[in-house]
Amino acid sequence: MTHIENPFFSALESIMQFKEIGNPTYIALETFRKSGEGVVTPVWVVAEGGKLYVWTVGDSGKVKRIRNNGRVHIAVSDSRGTPKSEWVEATARVLDTPADEEKQRRRLASKYGWQFHMFNFMNRFSRNKA
Repeated sequence: MTHIENPFFSALESIMQFKEIGNPTYIALETFRKSGEGVVTPVWVVAEGGKLYVWTVGDSGKVKRIRNNGRVHIAVSDSRGTPKSEWVEATARVLDTPADEEKQRRRLASKYGWQFHMFNFMNRFSRNKA
């Protein structure tokens, strides 16, 4: 995993509204295109120190949209991104140090176990084939 290919981004300085969610398996993350149109994606999440951390590959649309505009909405969701709670407005940013990325990668791997490792493997395999 490299800093460029697999950044994490920390979503949330407005976590206080989100404390009652506990430790969900998925959240729906809504990022915004330059046109203002929202794009909802289900993501895995871990919480630490009043922030939520999610994982995605560095060249994903989510990362591009967050780099352009850190305003996001989040809600507890199912694996398809269907919200199961009220939406909460938050601010997201891409983590900027490899040490921060690695720390959150380990936490996500611990929470999601073999699923996290399989997803990571399949993602690398599918990207190498293209």
